Amino acid sequence: MTLNVLILGGGGFVGRALCEQLVRRLGGAARITVPTRRLRHAQGVQGLPGVTVVQADVFRDLPALVPGHDAVVNLVAILQGSAAAFEHVHVGLPQRIVASGARRVVHVSALGVSEQAPSRYLRSKAAGEAVLQAAAQAGALSLTMLRPSLIVGAGDRSVNLFARLQRFAPVMPLAGADAQLQPVWVGDVAGALVEALLRHEAQGQTYDIAGPRVLTLADLVRLAGRVAGCERPVLPLPHALATLQALAMACLPGEPLLSRDNLASLTVPNVAGGRLPGLAALGITPAALEGVLPGYLAPGAGVARLDAWRARH
Repeated sequence: MTLNVLILGGGGFVGRALCEQLVRRLGGAARITVPTRRLRHAQGVQGLPGVTVVQADVFRDLPALVPGHDAVVNLVAILQGSAAAFEHVHVGLPQRIVASGARRVVHVSALGVSEQAPSRYLRSKAAGEAVLQAAAQAGALSLTMLRPSLIVGAGDRSVNLFARLQRFAPVMPLAGADAQLQPVWVGDVAGALVEALLRHEAQGQTYDIAGPRVLTLADLVRLAGRVAGCERPVLPLPHALATLQALAMACLPGEPLLSRDNLASLTVPNVAGGRLPGLAALGITPAALEGVLPGYLAPGAGVARLDAWRARH
């Protein structure tokens, strides 16, 4: 049986891993559509069999994109922005998914979401969940939600950054050093998404998607440096200095490395609470970071990945 899937955000970090796993798992039975405003943003999936990349704006074109697909996967999210931007992406897009007539939706949210959360990111994610849950309760669609912790892997914007900074900096000044995380490998997140699409019992469920152990942010930075062969001392910043750092970064051009909203998110433990099913319920044993990080952070890993890519192509 063919599975037709529309993946919103399919050209991104998690989307690429999901497309690869769907193709590997289903072969020719996977028919995947990845809409993107700029075709170059989906170059990583364009060559995969069964993947069709279309130029489209998901905020405007969903009514034309959804028909003919068995499921919609929503991976679209932002980490930085104004209150209006968070509302537009995290609430407005779920509203458009509901209005598009999608009957089966798999939605990626985040651990720690709450209407009372201290950050715009977490509050807007909770509001987006509420939109989809209301539609599911009304019988308009079948919903599965995944709430991952920090997702790491080749191409991430966290562990890779920590490793790069330690190659040049003699010390790592770190805001939110004591923040609790349960980092999860992108391959396990993609595997969970595949299972959510294929398992009938996953419909109506919400899953906490987390790695095998809890780390502080400082622990994660040290691990990234150690694996990359350039571990530096971590200097935890008190809250006042961390806020000044975030304010200074916000004045720089481009997307800031750290915002005050990011700092607020770090005050909420980003760990599985144990009340909801997790990766084990989807038949997945989460990978230890020590086992996967060397594949893309260790010295020479880039050459190894290039050789592996050449072998596949």
